[in-house]
Amino acid sequence: MDPAGNRARSRSRNVPSSTRRDKTKTTPRAGEAGPVPRTRLGVWLARPLFDFHVILSVTALLVTVGLTMVLSSSSVESFVTSGSPYARFLPQSMYAAIGAVAFVAIVRIGTRTLRTWAPWLLGMAGVLLVLVLVPGIGVEQMGARSWFVVGGISFQPSEFAKVALVLWCAHLIANYQSAGADVNTALKPLAVVSVTVMALVVLQRDLGTMITIGIILMSMLWFGGFRTRTVATITVAAVSTSVVLGLTAGYRSDRIKAFMNPDLDPQGLNYQTIQAKYALANGGLFGKGLGQSDAKWSYLPQSHNDFIFAVIGEELGFVGAAMLIGLFVVVLLTGMRIAQRSTDPFLRLLAAASTTWIVLQAFINVAYVVGLIPVTGLQLPLISAGGTSMITTMMIFGFIAHAALREPEAVVSLHDGGGRWMQVVFGRPTRPATARAVYRRTTERAADRIGHTRRQGRGDVSRAARTGTR
Repeated sequence: MDPAGNRARSRSRNVPSSTRRDKTKTTPRAGEAGPVPRTRLGVWLARPLFDFHVILSVTALLVTVGLTMVLSSSSVESFVTSGSPYARFLPQSMYAAIGAVAFVAIVRIGTRTLRTWAPWLLGMAGVLLVLVLVPGIGVEQMGARSWFVVGGISFQPSEFAKVALVLWCAHLIANYQSAGADVNTALKPLAVVSVTVMALVVLQRDLGTMITIGIILMSMLWFGGFRTRTVATITVAAVSTSVVLGLTAGYRSDRIKAFMNPDLDPQGLNYQTIQAKYALANGGLFGKGLGQSDAKWSYLPQSHNDFIFAVIGEELGFVGAAMLIGLFVVVLLTGMRIAQRSTDPFLRLLAAASTTWIVLQAFINVAYVVGLIPVTGLQLPLISAGGTSMITTMMIFGFIAHAALREPEAVVSLHDGGGRWMQVVFGRPTRPATARAVYRRTTERAADRIGHTRRQGRGDVSRAARTGTR
């Protein structure tokens, strides 16, 4: 036994807890669930409205980068065809403004209203998908009959169908989960509706939209808690169907041939892919400078649309392209964090599926531009030119922001007077009592865990003192 050591340990046990170096405080601040971290980074990450601020900032950054690169990549072609370098930039800016209004409206709308609209929006989208197939109503562009043209303005009903589908799927699965029913019984209505929508899209010869619908369905099944075997089986079936459809149509099979034989027909099948690689190689580490791309001088087709990432790599270099990919990584991490923190099953599914959709579409676009997969025609979200795509993608970001603003901590903070400027624009979620109850339970559980850990630690010290161990 070591009397001196015992006296030292006795003095340490008598030291007030306020002077001990604990890693975590036990008293949570208003609007925060759980203990307050001592580090500055931990405090910053634990802010009640942190997720909403991140999604809002990333959305604004992506839109700004997208408009800038659309202006840069389309200025030459626009000047040649219409005499103005802003011919594509100005309409894209208008669509971005419309998308911003849709973003704010979705964040302000109540969750119950969104769920009420879900079946009606899906029905309207189905009617539009049928009408676009009617000759004289639907217009064929770039090999796909998937466009309406009204007053010189074209839009794709399949883009709105994707938004309606993700909303309806989240609504349906959440109903089963809230009722305590076996969620696997929801597979039949999900399959019927999804296959119907996909069949209408296939008739339009739009493989890119079909791939996106497949991503939506797979993410809903995965995050909805369906059997792993079911998800795996449907995934294999969807991939097999995509391959078969890709081999049956001439222009789609040409893309697969070009991918399998990179050196085949450099002036024909592989021309676009080769020019994209040249543009990326010319960019080097830091790029040639904004507006200095050579590819946009009619060397790279669709340089403002599907292959805009190649122009970004040429003008901003590897660093700029990596930073853009980093923004989508931030979307992935923040969106999944929002889904994890959401207490409403509908919002949890909506945030997770929307995040998966945006991030996977972005990585698929980057993958085919750099030559890792065949060209699919999927655009780079918020970056590529396209009015309908811009509006619908802003709506999807609005779904994620809607869920972020309804996290229990965020609701409590807003009702306690936080984020006043935000409430003017985005409104204030209702049901603060429910949010306070969830926040209180979370805080109590965190405090109990900390108390249990400290009691256990004091017990270990007492046992060590009795045995004389150091």
